[in-house]
Formats: sequence, C-alpha cells, structure tokens
Amino acid sequence: MISIPHKAKQFLVLLVKLLIVGGAFYFIYNQLANNDKLDWQKFLILFHKNQSVAGISFILLLSVLNRLFEIMKWKFLVSYLRPISLGEATKQVLAGLTAGLFTPNGVGEYAGKALYFEQKKTKKIIFLNLICNGIQMIITIFFGTIGLWVLGYNFWVLTIIGICLLFIGLSFLTKSIKIKGYSIEKLLTKINEIPKKIHRKNMLLAVGRYLVFSHQYYFLFLAFDVDLPYLTLMASIATVYFLASSLPSFQFLDFAVKGSVALFFFEKLGVNEWVVVFIATLMWFLNVVLPVVIGSYFVLKFKPKWKSLP
Repeated sequence: MISIPHKAKQFLVLLVKLLIVGGAFYFIYNQLANNDKLDWQKFLILFHKNQSVAGISFILLLSVLNRLFEIMKWKFLVSYLRPISLGEATKQVLAGLTAGLFTPNGVGEYAGKALYFEQKKTKKIIFLNLICNGIQMIITIFFGTIGLWVLGYNFWVLTIIGICLLFIGLSFLTKSIKIKGYSIEKLLTKINEIPKKIHRKNMLLAVGRYLVFSHQYYFLFLAFDVDLPYLTLMASIATVYFLASSLPSFQFLDFAVKGSVALFFFEKLGVNEWVVVFIATLMWFLNVVLPVVIGSYFVLKFKPKWKSLP
C-alpha cells in the first residue's frame, strides 16, 4: 500500500481549503458584479432616502437570528451523539455552509460537517443533517401551501395535498421493502431513536427560523416602498420560498432562483422588477454571503486528525 507523506497530506488539505474558499468568493463576486438586472443607482437613491441606523440594525439582527436558530438546531441534534458547545456548532454550520456553496442543493454541507467528527460517525452525522434540513423543508411546504391557498391557486394546493397523500400511502405500503439494506421502516426506527425532546426543539427552532427570514423578506419590501396587504405579501413570500426550495439549485445561485420565482408572483401584484431582484439579492447576501465569509475562516482553520498508516 502506497502511503502519502505527512507534508504532502498537509499540502493537499491546504489546496482543498483554498479551492473551497477561493471558489466561494469567486462565485459571490461573479454574481454581484455581472448581474445586469441589479440597478445599483436606483438602490443608492432609495437607500439615501430611507436610510435608518435602527432599520439596518434590525435587518442585520434578523440575519443573525436566522443563522443562530440553524446553529441551535444543529447543536441539539448533535447532542444525541455527544454534547457540543454553541461555538463548536457555529463553526460546523458555517464551515458546512461554505463547503456547500457551489455543490448541488448544498450537498457539500453534509461532508463539511462530517469532517468535524470521527470517520465511524459519518453516516450518523449525514443522517442528523438530513433530519435538520428535512424538518425545515416540511415547514416550508406547510406555509407555502397555505400561501398558495391564500393567493387563490387552489388547483396547486389540491395537487400538493394529493402528492403528499400519495407519498404517505406508498411509504406505508412499501415501508418493509429493503434497498441495499435500507427501508422506510428502518428509517422511521432511526428517527424514533432520537429523543422526542430533541425533535420538539428542532421543530420549534425550524418554525422560528422560517418566521424570521420570511419576515426579513417582508420588512425589506416595506423598506423598498412596496405597499401591499400583510397577508398578500406574506402569502407570496411563502409561495416563493416553497417553489424555489423545490427546484434543484446551487447555493451561489440561490438568489437567482428565488428571484426568478419571485418575479412571476410579484409582477402580478404590481411590484417593480428591479425591486424584486434587488430584495432577492439582499436576502442572499445577508443570509448566505455574510455567513460564508465567516465560514471561510473556519474552513481555513480546520485541522484534520491524521492517522498513522501501516
């Protein structure tokens, strides 16, 4: 067996770190600098007109709460395996977010978090991450369906309910069928092994996180002088997040996907195109770019635990 010298391993790890961080910053710069739909002149005019230290601080606070709730979700879920501090959970979540920036649907996030644990726990960490993201998706579907109903898209609502019922029925009928040793029954057993107290905390934090970032979207619309009834605006936001989250995408294209879906709904409500695109970009910047900048530091500081090879 050919062993790789220790110095060579260190160089390879450094190279991977630089590729992750460099790639993240390249994609961020490319999307902000080369998006011809972003009218910075209009934004600056509106910003000077409505600028408020309290308002900016409040929007930033919502971004902090959004990521804090995600970190706390992860902290409580990982406590099923071993207790970790809030600082350690922060490091893992932000580093995972950075690693997942340019992978399909943030798949790199799973690997990024798993690297902080022993190799034998990799499958369990991936499973916990699925639980963490899965409950957030369920909450998004729930509020998104309500949003569609409020906006009068009853056919879509019935279609979603029908698909959910069909999925539940098929899951029940095929729960014992094994594929490569895995089955729905085994999955449910693994989920039930996690204490209910942890599941409750995960669900409450997922709801809290959803309410935080959806209302951040809402307050940004108000800051851009969009005058629509609260229920209509929140229903549209819920619908946009649901439909955008259902599409395969990359984190660095998140604002483009959400912006495109948002244009479809908000243009019907009379909202200017540039406002919709700018708010989608700001949400992406506040909730993805800023955490990735911090996460890049943790990626660069990451030190793997070397194992001696025979």
